[in-house]
Amino acid sequence: MSFPDLLEQHPELAEGTRGKLTSNQSLASITWFRTGGRAQLLFQPADEEDLAQFLAKLPEDVPVLPVGLGSNLLIRDGGLEGVVIRLSAKGFGGIETLAGNRLKAGAAVPDKRLAEAAAQAGLGGFAFYFGIPGALGGALRMNAGAHGTETCERLVELTAIDRQGRRHVLSNADMKYAYRHSGAPKDLIFTSAVLEGVPSDEATIRREMAEVQDHREKAQPIREKTGGSTFKNPPGNSAWKVVDAAGCRGLTIGGAQMSEMHCNFMINTGTATGHDLELLGETVRARALADSGVRLEWEIKRLGQFGPEGPIQPFLGQAGETA
Repeated sequence: MSFPDLLEQHPELAEGTRGKLTSNQSLASITWFRTGGRAQLLFQPADEEDLAQFLAKLPEDVPVLPVGLGSNLLIRDGGLEGVVIRLSAKGFGGIETLAGNRLKAGAAVPDKRLAEAAAQAGLGGFAFYFGIPGALGGALRMNAGAHGTETCERLVELTAIDRQGRRHVLSNADMKYAYRHSGAPKDLIFTSAVLEGVPSDEATIRREMAEVQDHREKAQPIREKTGGSTFKNPPGNSAWKVVDAAGCRGLTIGGAQMSEMHCNFMINTGTATGHDLELLGETVRARALADSGVRLEWEIKRLGQFGPEGPIQPFLGQAGETA
């Protein structure tokens, strides 16, 4: 569906803005699932100042959503009302080596590139990022982790712009990190971060990175249209084991399938809609709940309006369950 043109309604948004503004932009091309609806307005700011000035002009009633590389994001078919902000590599993709075993990186830096920069700087503790298919901004927001290490173990502080265009600096403690979660205010758009590693030799770091890559290639469907891990690991258990036990390995709805290779990965086999993917996920959640009593929680972010098929109930409405 298409939305009313925000730039026609609010022409002041384009005045003095140096970044790129695109009305009713399809988001399918910027998500790893390669599906989903349109953004009412897509904004790619030139730099932090450009972002701050734009947000200061934006009416308070217009929703704002930052999007990174789209690796763990499912955009519903009805699209996203308001402004979607995607930080550019040019304005937010720099990496700088600091004293004290630290790096400063822009929020648009891919996690894999951050790991590479740390290796070149002789900083250990970043190899786990080599296997995370996202950007630093998303890792900061969701406390991304792998192979026993999480973002919260590396972060010193970060900078962010709020909904009114004001700049903030947050410490690690301010983020209130938990498993795959941060307690930072939802309206903050992270722009850069300072992270700290430990001294290590490059050869050792690169062996760790190779192990991470080897594990991904052998265990995950990385060459498919996927959003990464679909569900969070339940306490004391693995999500894939719960999914497998419920008989959902390879389960297919429309063009969406739970991977045969790793059944906690949902894939677009080529024709999936956002509706197919979310319906598959909720079907798996319902079957897992019925089979083992485990309430799987989504790790993939599902955003936007439902399409013409209508809403999908959490757990398919099973036993009055809600998300």
